[in-house]
Amino acid sequence: MTSSRPVQRVAIAGLGAIGKAIARELDRGGIDGMVLTAVASADPAKHRGFLQSLHTPPRVRTAERLWEDADLVIEAAPSRLLRAIVEPFVSRGKSAIVLSAAALLDAADLIDIAKAHGGQIIVPTGALIGLDAVSAAAVGTIHSVRMITRKPVDGFRGAPFVTDNGIDLDRVDAPLKLFEGTAREAGKGFPANLNVAVALSLAGIGPDRTIVEIWADPGVTRNTHRIEVDADSARFSMTIENVPSENPKTGIITALSAIALLRKTNAAMRIGT
Repeated sequence: MTSSRPVQRVAIAGLGAIGKAIARELDRGGIDGMVLTAVASADPAKHRGFLQSLHTPPRVRTAERLWEDADLVIEAAPSRLLRAIVEPFVSRGKSAIVLSAAALLDAADLIDIAKAHGGQIIVPTGALIGLDAVSAAAVGTIHSVRMITRKPVDGFRGAPFVTDNGIDLDRVDAPLKLFEGTAREAGKGFPANLNVAVALSLAGIGPDRTIVEIWADPGVTRNTHRIEVDADSARFSMTIENVPSENPKTGIITALSAIALLRKTNAAMRIGT
């Protein structure tokens, strides 16, 4: 017996490692009730071969026009494009899955726009772990949340905090704590690395009370995040070691997290908060 739910048209903004992985899964029919209809990229010609390899090549649009061909957009693009991608969807009562969570801190009005028009902004778990436990604890009282991130040195190249402070990553030969402060500050200084910190803060006690440590560690080969939570309902800590994708700033599991979220949307049974 087939589902009576209408098929959802999905757009992807950004064709990096994450966007391509999600596009392949949609194209092969791996997500029930969803079909890839449109994509946007800063350089469509660069991805022509990839798009032609898909069974059903999607329409190529500008980020601002994706809403015309889709009910849902997956934002997997540079964070500066967040508003151009998300606002046209949520202002029309549509949904947007946001992977550049750090950019939401400077675009909080998008949440109000979504609320006013019946749209929805969804932030997947991404490269972190345990956001369901943090969300549950936040129903009660959370006293403190700390996240300690360790990544290979190359994962921090180009980060604004590193550039602005003149940190020479080529000279890092031992674990170096680059930063300790709030998730809001971390999101601005490391926008391509710390979307997980912002997602954690939004699930818990907010970006100004969530504390983040960031380490460049030549001794690790995986992007590692440890979160420590103290709440009135529970005290817990969790660690995840992510295998980097072809982009050293991003773990393979980030794309898989978005795919898992899409699969949950129309599933007959959903597991987890």
